[in-house]
Amino acid sequence: MKFGIDRLITEEELRAPLEGKRVALVAHPASVTASLDHSLDALIDRGVNVSSAFGPQHGLKGDKQDNMVETADETDPQYGIPVFSLYGEVRRPTGQMMSSADVFLFDLQDLGCRIYTFVTTLLYLLEEAAEAGKAVWVLDRPNPAGGPVEGTLLEPGQESFVGAAPMAMRHGLTMGEMARWFVDHFKLDVDLKVIEMRGWTPGKAPGYGWPEDRIWINPSPNAANLNMARAYAGTVMLEGTTLSEGRGTTRPLEVLFGAPNLDAKAVLAEMHDLAPVWMRGCAIRECWFEPTFHKHAGTLCNGLMVHAEGKFYDHHAFRPWRLQALAFKAIRRLYPDYPLWRDFPYEYEFDRLAIDVINGGPALREWVDDAAAVPDDLDERAEADEAAWRESIAPHLIYS
Repeated sequence: MKFGIDRLITEEELRAPLEGKRVALVAHPASVTASLDHSLDALIDRGVNVSSAFGPQHGLKGDKQDNMVETADETDPQYGIPVFSLYGEVRRPTGQMMSSADVFLFDLQDLGCRIYTFVTTLLYLLEEAAEAGKAVWVLDRPNPAGGPVEGTLLEPGQESFVGAAPMAMRHGLTMGEMARWFVDHFKLDVDLKVIEMRGWTPGKAPGYGWPEDRIWINPSPNAANLNMARAYAGTVMLEGTTLSEGRGTTRPLEVLFGAPNLDAKAVLAEMHDLAPVWMRGCAIRECWFEPTFHKHAGTLCNGLMVHAEGKFYDHHAFRPWRLQALAFKAIRRLYPDYPLWRDFPYEYEFDRLAIDVINGGPALREWVDDAAAVPDDLDERAEADEAAWRESIAPHLIYS
C-alpha cells in the first residue's frame, strides 16, 4: 500500500501542480516515507520548493514530553528555512506564517482520537488558509485505531485545543477524511486536496487500521506502539485524574490506571461485576510499576494493563472509551472518597476540570460520581451520540 506522502514523491503527475509554488510542510517525526526518509528530505530531494516547515505539539522533532511544554520557532540548520511552531507562542498560524508559502502540505500521523491535538491543528490550518487564500493538501495516513467510532460528542461551548468540534472521542477518520468533514461542517471556502492512500483497508485483518508492513514511529513521545494507539481513546482520560497513565515508564497510556493506594485485582473484579461486555476485545492484567517522573514518581504503583494486541485483540469488540470509564466507575464504587479528579490547568483551560475538558463536557464525570448511575445510562447516551456522528461523517469517508 502507499501513504499519501509515498504517492506524492513517486507520482510525478501529483507533484506537477506544485511547480513554481512555495510549499510548506506540517510534520513531525512520524512524517516519513515507506523507506523511512523524513517527508521534508524526500520532498526537497524530489525538487519541491519547500519554503517553510511547521511543527505541531511536541515539535517537528518530537522532543517535548508533556502537555503545555512549548516549542520555539527556529531555522532548519540543513535547509535554512524557517520552522514555525504551532505549539509555542501561538496555536493558530499567523498571517506572517501563512505568507511563507502558497501550498501547505499536512503530513501528520494521527491516533484517531478527538483529543490528540493534531486534529485541532488541522482545523486551524484550514481556517487560516481559507482566510489567506492558500491551498491545503492533506497527505493521508492510516488511522491506527481503524474505523469504529466511540464516545459522547463534544458539547456546545466545550471547545478547546483538545476538542475542536462536536466529534466522538474515537472519531474513526483519517486526517484526509477529517479535513473534508471540517470543510463541510464549518462551511470553509478553502482550496483542499486530499492525496489519498492506495490499498488501505481499515477494519480488516491483519492490520485492522495499521498495515503490518509499515514501521511504527512515535508521532509523539508517549505514542510508543500500536497497542497505545488503540487504547488511547480511553487511557487519555487518565490525564484528567490523579491516577498514573504510565508516564515515566516504558509503556505509557497502555494502562487503565496505576496508583500506590489501590487494589488493582479488586478493581478488576468490580469491573467484571459491573459491565463485562465493556471489557471485550482485549486482555487486561494486573501490573506493577514505579514511574521515574510525572505522577507518583518513585512510588510503587499497582494497576491494570490493557493488551489490545495479538490474539487478544478483537477490532470490532474493543471499546476503549467504555473500558476506561468502567475502570473509573469501579474505583469510585470501591473507594467512594478517592480524590479521583485532578484539579489543574489542562491545555490552558483554567476554569474547567481537566476530565471535563478531555471529554468535551461533564457527562462522563457525573456518571462516574453518581452512585445510582449504571452502565446502561452511559451506554444510552453514548450510543445516540455515536449514531449521530456516523451519520455526520458518512458523506466524507474515502476508504472501505
